[in-house]
Amino acid sequence: MKFIGGIEEGTSVQKVIFGILGFALVILGWIALTSGGDPVITSGILPSPFKVITAFPELFNENELLRNTGVSIGLNLAGYMEAILITIPVGFVIGLIKYARWGFQRQIDAIRYIPLTAVTGLFIVWFGIDTDMKIHFLAFGILIYILPVMIQRIDEVDDVYIKTVHTLGATDWQLLKTVYMPSVVSRLSDDIRVLTAISWTYIIVAESINSNQGGLGALIYSVGLRQGSPDKVFALLIIIMAIGIVQDKLFVKMDKELFPFKYQAKEAVKSSRLENKGLISVISDYVLVALGWIVISIYLMLMINELAGFLGDSRPLSYLFGSTVWVVHLIFICILVFKLWKWYQQRTDQVALKVIASKTKGI
Repeated sequence: MKFIGGIEEGTSVQKVIFGILGFALVILGWIALTSGGDPVITSGILPSPFKVITAFPELFNENELLRNTGVSIGLNLAGYMEAILITIPVGFVIGLIKYARWGFQRQIDAIRYIPLTAVTGLFIVWFGIDTDMKIHFLAFGILIYILPVMIQRIDEVDDVYIKTVHTLGATDWQLLKTVYMPSVVSRLSDDIRVLTAISWTYIIVAESINSNQGGLGALIYSVGLRQGSPDKVFALLIIIMAIGIVQDKLFVKMDKELFPFKYQAKEAVKSSRLENKGLISVISDYVLVALGWIVISIYLMLMINELAGFLGDSRPLSYLFGSTVWVVHLIFICILVFKLWKWYQQRTDQVALKVIASKTKGI
């Protein structure tokens, strides 16, 4: 039997079974450490899984779990958007223009070593203690890591493509558009995905300031330090991990939509196997598509309600995301525009193919 490697082998049913077994072993080990009259680890240090489970309804009823979760997600999205909008143009300027590279390369490399907790006070002085400060702080925390990485990605672009484009007589703008942007941004998306986990650390730090505004970080600070409830802290950590997993899956989905050329070889190998999807895969794909349309429909109604107010004074989106609700609207609009553009491109290609087919028949 082969034990090492072969991660891509096996059926979806086998992977699900082993995934359930691994999860069950972790839970059983947790129960063994915290159960009994004289547990190995006391509940003050590590609460039992049963106490953590009972903490969820308490957080929902007593600590406005939904609103605090929405506030943190809104901050995360806003910080990422600001960081990306700054990183991409600045990164291309410093990475491609030699004078900018000579002038700023060392500073860019040096800012990675700034301890973010040490500059929290500076951000409070500059931007106050409200949401704007938290967004800028989170964006800065992402920026200092992603900007040097982007410059590195620019250096990793293969010279073969650059020389080929120059041989064809391309201008600098065409070189940037056809070679650098697709190559660098597609690789940068993987780095941004990895930074998702780190960004939640910065959110916890930012939300501990002026914790009255809410957020999971503020809630952890409140129930952990003030109330001394480790079961609630563990429940909140589980929620953050669940959000991170969902974000990771969404990043992968978005990456496949924006940069399909990265997955062409892998998809070609899969299609060459001529394997039918298993029942679980078919059901999961159908459920995901159905859930996606349900979420979009609900969001559209809630977004219209933000403007029209047909639910009266109730504004669920503003309640959930607070002052960062505009980021959620902007991301949804961008996704909608991209989907429409993609549909238009497919429609245009189909029309062109029909025209070519009709002309070929005439010949």
